Amino acid sequence: MDRPIGAPIVGCSMSDVTRILDAIEQGDAHAADELLPLVYEELRLLAAQRLSHEPPGQTLQATALVHEAYIRLVGAEVEDWRSRAHFFKAAAEAMRRILIDNARRKKSLKRGGGHRRVDLDDAVPTEQSDSHPDDLLALDEALEKLSRMDEIKVDLVKLRYFAGLTAAQAAKVLGISEATAERYWDYARSWLRLEIGHPGERTER
Repeated sequence: MDRPIGAPIVGCSMSDVTRILDAIEQGDAHAADELLPLVYEELRLLAAQRLSHEPPGQTLQATALVHEAYIRLVGAEVEDWRSRAHFFKAAAEAMRRILIDNARRKKSLKRGGGHRRVDLDDAVPTEQSDSHPDDLLALDEALEKLSRMDEIKVDLVKLRYFAGLTAAQAAKVLGISEATAERYWDYARSWLRLEIGHPGERTER
């Protein structure tokens, strides 16, 4: 049975997450490994609770979930963007895992269908993955390939596509200018469209 909305994760509190974030800032190489499981579990439970109260066919909103998890785990008053960067990177990866797992389950039920065009402009992964799991799986495979060549662009895609951050927010998390983030985003979108197999096509807005 899911825990009630607002109830803390067993064994987890704001102090746990802030302690981990502080440790990361102090250079503890192992602290980041502790953060992702906490964020993942919080987002997974939030997603399950949200879907249980929505009619069939509704989609999750990644941005709302990530920010709700942030407030519940860290608190609304944290202004240190270095700490926020670590949190949102973990949240983006957690959302990716949740959505990919969901897409795999849906694909195993549907058993078929080809890839469709992936719209990276809207940065609303839940709408894409909820309707077309093959699209999300193809995107994830392409991101894995791109990560071996350019990790920062993959981080940018994860933050925008899986965590629902804006270009300005993602730029701040990554410590780059908004102009650079936009340039990286344009490049990543073009590369991913070609890799997924839609050369020459434009995404619909």
